[in-house]
Amino acid sequence: MAASSKHGETSCCTDDLVRAFEQQDGLMATDIAKVLVADGCAETVLNVAANYGPTSRVAMNVLVETLDDAGTVHRFAGAMLLDRASVDDVAQDSLISIVESIDSYKGGSKFTSWVHTIVQRRVVDYLRRQRESTPLDEVESPTTRMSSMIAARTTVRDALAKLPEIYRVPVVLRDIEGLPYEEIARRLERSLGTVKSQISRGRAMVAGMLEMDQPGTAVEG
Repeated sequence: MAASSKHGETSCCTDDLVRAFEQQDGLMATDIAKVLVADGCAETVLNVAANYGPTSRVAMNVLVETLDDAGTVHRFAGAMLLDRASVDDVAQDSLISIVESIDSYKGGSKFTSWVHTIVQRRVVDYLRRQRESTPLDEVESPTTRMSSMIAARTTVRDALAKLPEIYRVPVVLRDIEGLPYEEIARRLERSLGTVKSQISRGRAMVAGMLEMDQPGTAVEG
C-alpha cells in the first residue's frame, strides 16, 4: 500500500512538472523537480525535462540544474580522467554539448545513458587534443565557445538577460568583462567552487536558449 501511495504521489508530481514546463513557470518547475529528486526520482525529472527541453527554456534550466546538482556529468568524466582540472573542463564542455544536442534525444534509453555517451565523446576529443599537443590558446575551451557565440549572435545579450540573476552576474563578469574566477568569487562573496559551478550552468542555459532561437525552432510561452 505504501509503495502504491508513493508511486501515485510521484505520478502526480510528474504531471505537475509537465504542467509547469508547458506554462513556463520556472519557480513551480524548480520546486517540483527538487521534491522529485529528493524522493529519488532524478531520472524522471531528467527524462521529462529532456522531452520538453528543445522548446522550453524552463525545462532546459531544470535539466541543467538537476544534472549539475547530481554531479552526473562530473562523475562520468571523473571515471575516465584523473586530473581534476581536466575533469572540470570536460564536464563543462559536455554540459554545453548536452544542451546543444538535446533535440537528438529520442527517449529510447535512460537519459543518463545518453549523457554518458556524450561525455565519452568529449573525453575522447580532449585526449586527442592532448596527444596532438595543441597549444593551450588554440584549444576550443568552453570559454572560447561562449566568446564565439557572443561574437556571432546579437541575441546573446537577450539570452543573458533571461538567466536567473544567480547565474547571470557571474557569467557576465567572466565572459563579458573577462574577470578571473578568483576576482568574481571575491566580488560576489561566494566560494570559488560555487562561482565555477554557476558559470558552467549559466553558459549551458545560454547555449540552450540560443539553440531554441535557431530558425524553425518554436519556443513555448
